[in-house]
Amino acid sequence: MVGEGREPQKDNDLFYTCSLIDYISRKTKNVRSYVVNKLGKERLEKIYDLADVYHCDNIERVCNDFIDDAKIEQGNFDNVADCGYSIPTYWDIGKVYKRLIKRVAEYEKIDIISALEKVYNSFISPKIDDYNSSVYYENPEYIFECYRENQML
Repeated sequence: MVGEGREPQKDNDLFYTCSLIDYISRKTKNVRSYVVNKLGKERLEKIYDLADVYHCDNIERVCNDFIDDAKIEQGNFDNVADCGYSIPTYWDIGKVYKRLIKRVAEYEKIDIISALEKVYNSFISPKIDDYNSSVYYENPEYIFECYRENQML
């Protein structure tokens, strides 16, 4: 397939969407669920649908536009400053969430944005976002099984 690259375009779009969520969360010092809920389903669908366009723009500018539009306030959650180890990039974390959201959408037979909202609002999100733990670099299937069982296994 011409222009597809190594994975389907919608996978890349989900990856960008999750990475942008992490970028906004870091910039505003908020937990990921707060940012997802403030963005809301309509904005999340817009980001996902137009990710290939947004990806061509400066992520800082895109981030600021969505912070302003969704009226995301400054918080005090700073998992980057709290990290005592090597800090994963927002792209690294975007990849972790992308894989989990895809699995949840397939398993629960729901659309990607619904799966995204469920994952970010589940118990597993704070675990992934604790960079002093090992969850974010665990095997994607293990993370999914923990999500599915609603507990760390």
